[in-house]
Amino acid sequence: MSDSDDSSAGPRRRARPVRLLTAAVFALAGLIFVTSFNTSKGTNIRTDASLLKLSDLIEERSQSNAELEESLGPVRTRVDDLAERDDGRTKAEDAKMAALRAAAGTEELSGKGLTVTLNDAPPNATARIPNVPEPQPNDLVIHQQDLQAVVNALWQGGAQGIQVMDQRLISTSAVRCVGNTLILQGRVYSPPYKVSAVGDPGALRKALAASPALQNYQLYVNAYGLGWKVDEHKALTLPGYSGTVDLHYAKPVAATP
Repeated sequence: MSDSDDSSAGPRRRARPVRLLTAAVFALAGLIFVTSFNTSKGTNIRTDASLLKLSDLIEERSQSNAELEESLGPVRTRVDDLAERDDGRTKAEDAKMAALRAAAGTEELSGKGLTVTLNDAPPNATARIPNVPEPQPNDLVIHQQDLQAVVNALWQGGAQGIQVMDQRLISTSAVRCVGNTLILQGRVYSPPYKVSAVGDPGALRKALAASPALQNYQLYVNAYGLGWKVDEHKALTLPGYSGTVDLHYAKPVAATP
């Protein structure tokens, strides 16, 4: 073959990979478009209102946890009954175990008590008393510190048991808020928040009034209309805690020599 033939053939051989690469790019783009269409089913993936938002996912998981807790209760009761029947303990030991369960919050508790209700301020709330600055957004919502202050004051006032919303508190319970929502033992709640306690109503009220954190909260109640209500009960029943009591903890890492 002549030199002119070699020079004319060279560019065509180099052009073939370029054409193949171009074809591959278009094929890949077509695959992406088809996959996108099948995923969205013809809707706008970014703005379709049917897609779950994070808040929807949290609410769905909260509902799932609630259903699991309801199904767990009867199973735990059955297991406890079988364990008590076959454990060989004496009556004195059974009585001691029952007292421990009551103290742990896993048994139903009844007696006198009260319920504290906390709520966000009304929409577009403004200062209600003279010489008070107009509120900032954080001034108008219930915070984690407010709920914790109520729970701590009730314990200090001699509460025998406490329930937040529909859940009994135990020693490992943690009251946490994310934004203006409460997350308690895997469940999500929105205001108004209700905290109920079994105990001497007079002593419980006195403890609430003596709490410095709640004294500060009362300033915002008066200034901006945050919700605060205390109801006494001659007969109040708190359910026993029915969730898991497994502990999760960190383990130290062994030091390397």
